[in-house]
Amino acid sequence: MRDHPELQAGQPPAVPTQRRPSSAPGADGRPRIAERLAYLDSATRRINSSLDLAATLRNLGKVLVPALADAAVVHLRDPLPNIERDPGCPVALTIHHAHGTRLGRRSRTRQVRPGGALAAVLGRQLPTGPVVLGTPSAARLRPLLEELYGARTLGRLAAGTALLALPLRGRKAVLGLLLLIRRPGKDSLTDSASDPTSESTAFEDTASGDTAFDSTDAATAAHLATQAGLAVDTALRYSREWEIADELQRSMLPTHLPQRHGVRLAHRYLPGESGAQVGGDWYDSVPLPGNRVALIVGDVMGHSLTSAAIMGQLRTSAQTLAALDLPPHEVLYHLDEQAQRLGREQHLATCVYAVYDPIANRVVLANAGHVPPVLVQPDGRTELLELPSGAPIGVGGVDFSSVELPAPPGSALLLFTDGLVESRRRSLSTGLELLRSRLSTAHRHSPEHLCQEALRILPPGDRGDDIALLAAAFDGIPAEDVAYWYLQPRHETPGRARRLAGHALRRWGLERLADSTELMVSELVTNAIQHATRPVTLRLVRTSVLRCEVGDDSALLPRARRAGPDDERGRGLQIVARCAERWGATRLGAGKVVWFEQRLP
Repeated sequence: MRDHPELQAGQPPAVPTQRRPSSAPGADGRPRIAERLAYLDSATRRINSSLDLAATLRNLGKVLVPALADAAVVHLRDPLPNIERDPGCPVALTIHHAHGTRLGRRSRTRQVRPGGALAAVLGRQLPTGPVVLGTPSAARLRPLLEELYGARTLGRLAAGTALLALPLRGRKAVLGLLLLIRRPGKDSLTDSASDPTSESTAFEDTASGDTAFDSTDAATAAHLATQAGLAVDTALRYSREWEIADELQRSMLPTHLPQRHGVRLAHRYLPGESGAQVGGDWYDSVPLPGNRVALIVGDVMGHSLTSAAIMGQLRTSAQTLAALDLPPHEVLYHLDEQAQRLGREQHLATCVYAVYDPIANRVVLANAGHVPPVLVQPDGRTELLELPSGAPIGVGGVDFSSVELPAPPGSALLLFTDGLVESRRRSLSTGLELLRSRLSTAHRHSPEHLCQEALRILPPGDRGDDIALLAAAFDGIPAEDVAYWYLQPRHETPGRARRLAGHALRRWGLERLADSTELMVSELVTNAIQHATRPVTLRLVRTSVLRCEVGDDSALLPRARRAGPDDERGRGLQIVARCAERWGATRLGAGKVVWFEQRLP
């Protein structure tokens, strides 16, 4: 569980540590009620000052020791329950915190026997008032202590040790047990053994004495145990909410990115460690025709489940728009419209959208109020790309623009969210320059290495914001591995396309694929010229596979259908589906592309 922010604006007042609240009468003969109430007030606020379970238990120990007891041990049920429903009586307890005793140094789990003393205490079937060892009243608590610590540990307790056991109850279930211990002869808080910072032990013989909890002490402890039970319940609910929110956001992010030829990708996502509410950072990669790839990183402003839900909708919209092969600035424009339609409440997000072409060795980028990406050149030089920033998505009525830059083989691009470079202790400009300098010293430009180097600039301590990284190493595709033609939509075009494809395959030494490739090219070009009004494109790309793409200006996507015995048409896509390893069709802004892939021999 991560540390969470305090609920109060500042640190709660320190609990008095000079003397225990006394019920003895003061100089005017009246009980010191004001002192006791002041103690309860400050102790209650301190117990409820954090939403983190570990911090809540630490605060509980500090308010109890030494103000009310010499040692305190907190046992919680194992495993911790689902606080949304009553899980019944605990079956096991584990020490989660011990203050003023060495007992908590080793975690001990004890089974709860049905009908035993421990089950009776947790079920409030057995009175749990204060007892003093060595007196007749101790017989009530001895079975409980033997179940918790064993008879051997119990034998080390000196006569006169005062004990008080209280159940910790949440809103729907018993969550654990609180045990308070006063050693004999410790009736003054000025004794060094009562110092909460010292490693005193509650299970060693000390000088005899009688420091039993009186009725006022028991009532005070019962009140604080009630507050502690509710605080533990709240911390568990908070932790559960954080886990659900984190799981929701992670489920909407890609677990792996498609690796395209000519580019290597790596990604990182780190949730913020401060606060149970998640943010809206996201990253994505979408394959495009022509071996191109779209790279996206965005950040929905705010931290809540709503931010995560908006992030999921924008990511889905970005994937749909990317599949249409729109220019980056057009994608941002439509995302801006989508954000304005999500509801009456304005939802703002920043985003960088980039498209990398490994054949042309170019990258086209557009920015919507996002932090600038870092471009790493093949020689190691780094630069923060000065893109027209535009306004965040959701503002409305803003023009976005695209910038085209060279991306030679050996270069790399890092997209990230502002959580990486900006914090309460570091300005955005300082963080950006630190990141640029860090990446300039990187000896390797692999995407995984770039992500690791980028995360090294994070300062120690909690992160107040999510972090999303997307690194792309540009390898490119050599020009000699690409063949590209424009073909006029004429009746003789399919034959010419077969001959051009055959010449390219023989030049590459792929004669074994010539027959099947020429057949499939002929079928796709034949379908294309039936609907095209402009030149048809034919592209062959040799990488680890042979990819063929046929494009035309018709937006009508082809679909395979079963041709009848007398039909003269309708068998082309069936042939492609049978001969190719993979095939598909993608609608573009100005038409479509039908493609297929074959394994190299």
